Amino acid sequence: MYYYKKRMNIYSRDFKREFSKKAQVTIFIILAVVLVAGVILFFIFRGSLGFGGVPAEFESVYNYYLECIDKETQNGVLIMGQQSGYIDKPDFSPGTDYMPFSSQLDFLGTGVPYWYYISGNGIVKEQVPTKEKMEEELNGFLEETMELCDFSKFRKEGFSISLKDAEVKSEIKRNRIEIDVSQQMVISNDESSWTSNKHSREVISNLGRFYELSTEIYDNFKETMFLENYGIDVLRLYAPVDGVEISCAPQIWSVEEVRNNITQALEANTPFVKVKGDYYTLDNEENKYFVQDIGENVDVNVNFMFSGNWPNKMQVWPEEDGLMRADPVGLQEGLGMLGFCYVPYHFVYDLGYPVLIQLYEGDEFFQFPVVVYINKNKPREPLDTSGLPNAVPELCQHKNTQINVNTYDINLDPIEAEIRYKCFDTNCRIGTTKIEGSFAKLSGKFPQCKNGYVVASAEGYETRKELFSTINPGSIDLFLDKKYDLDLEIEPYSSNDFAIITFSKEDGSSTTVAYPEQKKVSLSAGQYDIKAYVYSDSEITLEGSSEEKCVEVPKSGIFGFFGATEEKCFDLEIPSQTVDTAVSGGGKQSHYISDYELERSEKIRLGVTDFGTPGKVEDLQINYNKIEISGMDIFFE
Repeated sequence: MYYYKKRMNIYSRDFKREFSKKAQVTIFIILAVVLVAGVILFFIFRGSLGFGGVPAEFESVYNYYLECIDKETQNGVLIMGQQSGYIDKPDFSPGTDYMPFSSQLDFLGTGVPYWYYISGNGIVKEQVPTKEKMEEELNGFLEETMELCDFSKFRKEGFSISLKDAEVKSEIKRNRIEIDVSQQMVISNDESSWTSNKHSREVISNLGRFYELSTEIYDNFKETMFLENYGIDVLRLYAPVDGVEISCAPQIWSVEEVRNNITQALEANTPFVKVKGDYYTLDNEENKYFVQDIGENVDVNVNFMFSGNWPNKMQVWPEEDGLMRADPVGLQEGLGMLGFCYVPYHFVYDLGYPVLIQLYEGDEFFQFPVVVYINKNKPREPLDTSGLPNAVPELCQHKNTQINVNTYDINLDPIEAEIRYKCFDTNCRIGTTKIEGSFAKLSGKFPQCKNGYVVASAEGYETRKELFSTINPGSIDLFLDKKYDLDLEIEPYSSNDFAIITFSKEDGSSTTVAYPEQKKVSLSAGQYDIKAYVYSDSEITLEGSSEEKCVEVPKSGIFGFFGATEEKCFDLEIPSQTVDTAVSGGGKQSHYISDYELERSEKIRLGVTDFGTPGKVEDLQINYNKIEISGMDIFFE
């Protein structure tokens, strides 16, 4: 029995050993089958699973597809660079006569959205895209344009290409754009087919770098207002703002001429503005004035641009009929006899204009515009996006009375004129009369006002102002007098003399000429009071004097609180001074100047009385008083 059991144990161990070997072989066989099947499945389904490896016969087609992704990405980047980071621009908002900036700057026929501007109703607005917004718009752009990839060449070669809708995700990096496209693409020919669902590309681009730098420049613009500060310097250098001129002639500037001077100066100076960096060289130390430090050295080209053809706003106070006038001090009673005159002036400006900021390197660029705004000679307040005061006067916003206006010259011929309505201290622009047949007419809405003035102005004509209430609808005819330019001559007159001549019209308007600085005068028909002062060199010394002046002032302490006063005295010193010019002649005359005289004449000659140069102080007042009693001869030649 023992032997039997021993043999059975031996057989059992052999059986297990044999069974174990067979099991191991079976497992290896199964693993091999699975491995082979996996390899086969890998080659069969590798395209549809998105794995790599493109069959050689389909490589040309797929490479074109990838190139199409690259090309359309570059197209999207180009559009965003042109349009301030937008592919789909924000809704367009137009400007107005009072604030001409729309939401987009027209640059070479392309609307470029402003990053900062003032809307037509005077509200500050920003429209700076975020990087996420740019990625979203690029995704949508690629999803649409991927359908435009042209595979016709490959279809002619026998390929069948099938594309389903694309879903794109992009990420804008500093120097590249990563693109992931989910789109099933099936390529086949007569022998085989291949499918791919996932496609990734990396497009070299400076869009992210340009955008980051642009936002840094923009933030610095908002915070430091450096463009406004440059604008104020241009304004003070090229336009009358504050100052004093030693002259007895009124200083007169044309608003349009001042506007042109400012525009030309901005065109010439704006391109000199730079951001601190290494993309330029300074010709001299003075040009450091134009360099703005934004906190880092910029290594791409940054260009600042302004064009006089772009919408801009300039409004100046005081002005009348397109002219800025500063009258001399020294011609008034009691002062004119001294012969010393000076012209102080102070003008206040609102000035707004676009600046286009461009960044570029090689063939890539990015641009965005901003509006530079100078408010009452000062830079705008730092941006709080709450808006500037409404640029349109309150009265002018409520035009609801229909008024018809016709404008003529004195011969009843129609002339086109600009129409404004003045109510108290508010001036509202209404429009321009247009010639239609034998009429020059305007039918427009006026603000309601009792006893306001309809004002008509036209080049070459005297401005006409008529009292007219606009409570109810109505009509008004305005007749404008033509202005004639005449040469002016004063007799007697010597080379060292100068004269001040005033032509005062019965309607309250006046024209003052400083002769010989001005040898022309512009006049229209009407009744005039003409007065002339002739000044000559003199050497009269006004002796100095000293006197004691005493005044009552409140007492110090508690008594002053209850109204007690005391006398305080001080010495008043008047220094001696020399009068080097004094009134030596002149006169006055009332005269009606007719259109007949003006049309047929080229010169007006005034004959005045010679009083002689004063030799002592008493003669100053005597000569000055003679102006009022001396006549004047008036000749038209």
